[in-house]
Amino acid sequence: MAQGLDAAYERMLAVATAALHEREPGRLWPLMAATLPDVCGGEVLIYKLDDWSESAGTVGTAPEAAAALDVLDEEALGLLRAGFPFAGHYGNDRDRAPVTAGRVLGAAWSESATARLVDEALDMDHVLAIPLPEATAPITGCLVYRAGTDFTDDHVRFARRVQPLLAAVDQQRQLLERWQRLVAPGAPQDVAADCGLTPRETAVLLLLTEALTAAAIGRRLGISDRTVHKHIQNVYRKMGTRDRISTVLRAQRLGLVPAPASPHRQRGGA
Repeated sequence: MAQGLDAAYERMLAVATAALHEREPGRLWPLMAATLPDVCGGEVLIYKLDDWSESAGTVGTAPEAAAALDVLDEEALGLLRAGFPFAGHYGNDRDRAPVTAGRVLGAAWSESATARLVDEALDMDHVLAIPLPEATAPITGCLVYRAGTDFTDDHVRFARRVQPLLAAVDQQRQLLERWQRLVAPGAPQDVAADCGLTPRETAVLLLLTEALTAAAIGRRLGISDRTVHKHIQNVYRKMGTRDRISTVLRAQRLGLVPAPASPHRQRGGA
């Protein structure tokens, strides 16, 4: 069993690594969603990139499973967005350990409106919540569904093992989205590609502009200081620079990162 779990983790690690090389942030979670259910003992995954609430929140899945969501009306989607019973479970505790609905509610899970929807819409009986480990408010993460018997202890333990991978992918997604909001559309992505910067190196470059230490960058990205320094050295080499200041200045000139606001704008001028 241990060898099987190790092989599953290596498979998930390879998928996460591939996701971190994606330049479009919208592609990261669908990549994970295509593989994570299988290695966790499930069949379908729905990820939530915003708060688990009925009124709002991005709901996504792997492309091949998207048709199941497309046919749901707004009321049904609201039930899925709410993440019952996990929003209440995690909202009352800082523990972010994965857990199944059956373990939270017992027999009451199968009698809930959400369980009936999952059965009717997805033909599934059980759900495993895998929240992002650092999620506080809003709580974000994914829900893995399966038919038949509930998820095993090994499935739950494996889900906990892959939580850091999910957190790293989502942090990368957020950084890439922020980078795209801060810079002019199109051109910076082309410049990054022309410089040979990988998406991960682009994320490190963005954090360099915030004057974060290597340790702080590592904490944001969930990687070691050594890996951060390796990324930084690669950025210097590809940008033709030797230190942080010259790198940031060159990146600003190329439009890779936002230039500082002019003194006039900083004083509140239009």
